[in-house]
This record gives sequence, C-alpha cells and structure tokens, in this order.
Amino acid sequence: MKKYLSPTTGSWPAIVARPVFDTKQLQEKVQAVLESVRLRGDDAVKEFTQTFDGIQLDALQVSSQEIDTAEDRLSEGLKAAIKTALKNIYVFHDAHKVKPIRTSTMPGVTCWKKVLPIEKVGLYIPGGSAPLFSTVLMLGIPAQIAGCKEIVLCTPPGKDGDIHPAILYAAQLTGITKIFRAGGAQAIAAMAYGTASIPKVYKIFGPGNQYVTCAKQLVQMEGVAIDMPAGPSEVCVLADDTADAGFVASDLLSQAEHGADSQSVLITVSEKIMATVEQEVESQLSILERKDIAQKSIANSKLVYMDNMDDAIDLVNEYAPEHLIISCAKAEAIAERITNAGSVFLGNYSPESAGDYASGTNHTLPTNGFAKAYSGISVESFTKNITFQQLTEDGLANIAETVVEMAAAEGLSAHANAVKIRINKNSN
Repeated sequence: MKKYLSPTTGSWPAIVARPVFDTKQLQEKVQAVLESVRLRGDDAVKEFTQTFDGIQLDALQVSSQEIDTAEDRLSEGLKAAIKTALKNIYVFHDAHKVKPIRTSTMPGVTCWKKVLPIEKVGLYIPGGSAPLFSTVLMLGIPAQIAGCKEIVLCTPPGKDGDIHPAILYAAQLTGITKIFRAGGAQAIAAMAYGTASIPKVYKIFGPGNQYVTCAKQLVQMEGVAIDMPAGPSEVCVLADDTADAGFVASDLLSQAEHGADSQSVLITVSEKIMATVEQEVESQLSILERKDIAQKSIANSKLVYMDNMDDAIDLVNEYAPEHLIISCAKAEAIAERITNAGSVFLGNYSPESAGDYASGTNHTLPTNGFAKAYSGISVESFTKNITFQQLTEDGLANIAETVVEMAAAEGLSAHANAVKIRINKNSN
C-alpha cells in the first residue's frame, strides 16, 4: 500500500486520484460493440458473449421455469437471508418516497408536482466470478416501489451458460420476470436500442466494470438516461486511535476483493493505527478466497496519516468516497461535517458489508469522486416529475403585471400578449 505522512494540500490531488484508463481506446472498443448491437441485435449480443466470455448461447431470455425452480437450488439459510435483506431495503426505501404537495404561491395561483414512475427501466447486474444478487434487491425494490411497468434485467451468464440461482430468486421476489443472459457493453447496448429479445428501456441502472460504465456514458449521449457514471468500487476509512485495526483492515479488504481496480483508502490521525492496519491487512489477506484479486487492489490502495482531524475531514470531502466508514470516538459529530460521500457508516460496529447487503440503505452509489454531485439510488431515481399549475381569473390578474414586465424585458412580446389578451377580454 502507498503511504503518505502529513501530506500538504499540494499533494492531495495525487492521493484522491483513481486508477486511470486509456479512455480513447476504451471508447473506441465500446462504440464498436454498441454499433454492432444496434445493427445486428441478438446475433451481436450472442457473438460478443462467445468472444468475451467463451459461452455459446441458444436463447438470451431466461425461461419462467428456470426462474420458478431457482429457489430449489439455494439453501434455506441463504433464502432466509435474502428475505431479511429484502424487508429491510423495502422498509427504508418505502419510507423515503416523495409525497406530492400542492402549493398556493399567491391568491388564485396553485402549483403542484406529480410523481410518476419511469415506465421502462433496465437493470444491469454484474455476474461472472461474483454474481451480485444483492444488487437485484438494491435496484429491483425501489423500481417496484416506484411502480415501473416494465423492468428488464441483464446479467452475464456463468461458464455453464446459466444465471446464478440467487440472482433469479432475488429477481422473482422483486417481481422481475424479464431476465436475459447478457453482460458487458453488449447488454447496455441491447437495453438502450432494443433487440428482438431484449426490450428497449428509457433508463439504465447498475454498476459494472470500465466497459459497462463507458457504454452507459455513450448511450446517455444518445438520449438514454442512466443512473450515474459509476465505476470501480471504493471505500475510505477515517480512523482515530479508538479504531480497531483489525476491523479497519477487514473493511479495506472487503472492498479490495471486488476487483483489481477497486480502491481502499485509510485516512487516520493515529500513526499507531496506520502501522497496525498495514500489518492486519497482510495477515487477513492471506486467508481470503479472492486473495489474488484483493492483492492487486491493495497494491494500489493508500494509507494516509494526517496531523489533525480537521485536515483529515477536508481530505475525505475532497476524495468524495463511494463508501465512508468513520471509525472515530465522535463519529456522529464528524459525520455532520461530511459533505461529499455516497454512503456513510458510523462507528466501529457499522461495517460497509452491512450496507452492501441488508441494513436497508442502497449500495448502488456514485464512485470516482462523483459523490460531489451525485446521489445513490433511491425510489426517486425510478421516477420523473411533472409540474402543474392552475390559475383562476383573479390569479392571472394578480400575476399579470409581473409576467408582462418580464416578457417585455426579454423582448418576447408574444409571451406578454398571451397574458394581455386574457386580461383585456375579462375587462370588457
């Protein structure tokens, strides 16, 4: 891990920097995939699946029988865990639905906003070596609460060509029936343009690797909405001398095992904690199943010692992490000063894993510093708003002079006339 001791603000850009990719080359590769799927549909999706994943597919859509029998392939313990997570996620998201409010801005002028679901949404669920069935819950539940009419799910098949049964079971619990064996940029293209098998959607959700992220950004330029430009996962731990070094190391490693391009950062005001965490990381790393992946990520991760908590908090806000764990004595007070983060975990007993799976908050969050401007997924992400206004005759009379003055100042006489013609008619 890279170490920084009392870094000056001039060196902060290097500390908060994420892994850099050759974006020009990446965009060229992804654009070629998008164009091929746009022109050749299902055939292109199947060819790319064989080329990139080594899997030959006959049918892209998962049958209803496969979905119905998926639960038979899971242990009772896992099914119970998924149901508990589902309940917690549902309770949290349902409680945060936006409620419509009618407002009278002045006598005779009433305005209100109607919240409507996005009719057709696409969910991308990472699969392959780590099928993220938890992401099905994180995306499917708010989509269900929002009332989306058509929910399409794409996920890469395993080496046997099948979808992991936990993904199918979680989808079934959230009412998703349109599930397709498609991963990578080709899945994003299929949902953006539509194919013979995979329906076109209005907005695409879900995390993914650099190819998926790039594909989402490119189709967004063509008018398909996306949730956020989420890239490789990341965690930042802010710790003082009350932190448990073993706990901190486990949090850093839990993020590192996502992928070689994931990033784990420790910012601490305790040199002792910094040194002990480094030792704990090495010790815990040796027993991980995904040791090789985590090792590559940890090699690019960072340990930062700051002289005081004020500077440490400033650095955290500059980094704007996807996940922030505050392992400090005054965690709540410190949390009040956090302005840039996707999701925050307070205290020694709030591991990021809890939020990833079952505490209730959403784990689909902005990465790569986008937490400075983006929020994590919520029910609102799956809705759109239409505003309404209704003016009585008296209401128009009350606001007429304001509108006419402003329209005239902007040189838009037709705007002014649309008010004048009504006022003049009523005064005759």
